[in-house]
Amino acid sequence: MLNHDALYARACRVIPGGVNSPVRAFNGVGGTPLYVESGKGSHIQTADGRTLVDFCCSWGAMILGHAHDEVVGAIQARAALGTTFGINTPDEVLFAERLCERVPCLERVRLVNSGTEAVMTALRIARGVTGRKRIIKFDGCYHGHSDSVLVSAGSGLLTGGTVSSLGISRHVASDTFVAPYNDIDAVKALIREKGSEVAAIIVEPVAGNMGLVLPEPDFLVKLRHAADRCGALLIFDEVICGFRFALSSYASLIGVKPDLITLGKVIGGGLPLAAVGGAAVFMDELAPAGKIYQAGTLSGNPLAVAAGLKTLAVLERENPYPRMAELGRRLADTVNTAAAARGLPLHCAQYQGVFTLFCTPAPVRDLASAKQSDTAAYARLFHSVLNSGFYLPPSQFELGFISAAHSAQEIEALAQAVVAAWAS
Repeated sequence: MLNHDALYARACRVIPGGVNSPVRAFNGVGGTPLYVESGKGSHIQTADGRTLVDFCCSWGAMILGHAHDEVVGAIQARAALGTTFGINTPDEVLFAERLCERVPCLERVRLVNSGTEAVMTALRIARGVTGRKRIIKFDGCYHGHSDSVLVSAGSGLLTGGTVSSLGISRHVASDTFVAPYNDIDAVKALIREKGSEVAAIIVEPVAGNMGLVLPEPDFLVKLRHAADRCGALLIFDEVICGFRFALSSYASLIGVKPDLITLGKVIGGGLPLAAVGGAAVFMDELAPAGKIYQAGTLSGNPLAVAAGLKTLAVLERENPYPRMAELGRRLADTVNTAAAARGLPLHCAQYQGVFTLFCTPAPVRDLASAKQSDTAAYARLFHSVLNSGFYLPPSQFELGFISAAHSAQEIEALAQAVVAAWAS
C-alpha cells in the first residue's frame, strides 16, 4: 500500500507541479492529489487502499465504466498483433466509416491523438480555406492548450485564477476574439466590425469547462446564421459531448450542421484518440489531398482504434443513453429539491448523464454567472463527499459524468452525501 503524500512528493521532484495535467493537482479543492491503481465498472481503487465511486470517469472518456470486459479484450487482441506500424490499417478505415455513418455532418474524417490536435487542425483548415486569420471563441470555453484558443479559456485555468498562459505571443492572442457564451448580440457586434477577417466561430455546443452550461434556445442556430453571413466556418468542439448523449453528435440531436466538428474522449474507449471532420469541400484541403498540412506518427493507432470500435459497438447494442439520462435527472432532482427546502446555496445543473454541482443558488448561463460560485464551499463539498466514498471532479468548473456502469443506488447515495455535506 502506497502513501499519497509520499507519492506526490516524489512526483514533484520529477514532474512539473507533480502532475501531467494541472487539474489533477487539486489546486481547486486543496489537499494531496489521489493516485489510482485500478478501476472496474463505476469504481476506482486508490494507491492507499480506498475504493471510490468515480464520477470523473477520466473526464468523460469512460462512458462504459472502467475496464469494460469487451473493450479490454479488444485491446488485448489487437496488441497481440502489433501495437503501431506507422502504416495504414484496415480498422482505421472501418472506424472512419463508422463515424461518418453516425454523424450526419461528417463526409470526411481525420483521426488524431487528442482533442487539442483536433481543434488545431480544424482551425488550420478554417484559416486555409477562407484565407482569413481570426477566430471567434467564447469566454470560458476550453478547446485544448494550443496558443490561439488558450485565451479566456475555462476548465483548470479558472480554478488557477488565470484566463490565459505565459508563452503565448500577443500577436497570436490578438487574432482571437472572445464573446460571452449564450450572447448572440455580442457575436453579431464582432461580425459587424470584424466579420471580413473571421475564419471560424468555434464553440462547445454544450459548454463543459466552466461547469455545465447549456446553450439557450436558438443560440447555436443563430451562430450558424452568423457564420454564414460573414463567410466563416462554424466549428463545433464536441470532444466532450460527441457520443456522450446519443450514438452521434450533439449537432445531430439539435439539427444544426457545423462545417467542421471535433470528437474525442468517448470515441477512444479510454485510449488517446480524437478526430476532426466535416464537409468534403473543406476536409479535402488536408494533405496529401490538399495543401493544408497535418500529420501524426500515432494517428489512428491500432490499439486506440480497436478500443473505439468496440466502445461504439457496445453503445449501439446496449443503448445506455436513456438510463444515464434518467440517473442524471434523479441526481439533480434530489439535490435541487433538498437545496431549495433547506435554503442551501447549491444548484445541480444537469443534462442527460453529465452534471455540475454549482455552489450558487442561481442557474448558470455563462462564465460571469459561473464565477459567482463559492469555490471554497465546493472544496469543502468535494472533500466531504470524498470521505463518503465518492470521487467528484476536483474543480468547481468541471463536469461530473455518469457512466453506463453506475447504479441507481450509487446515484441516490451520492445525492444524499452531497446534501449531508452541507450539514457537516
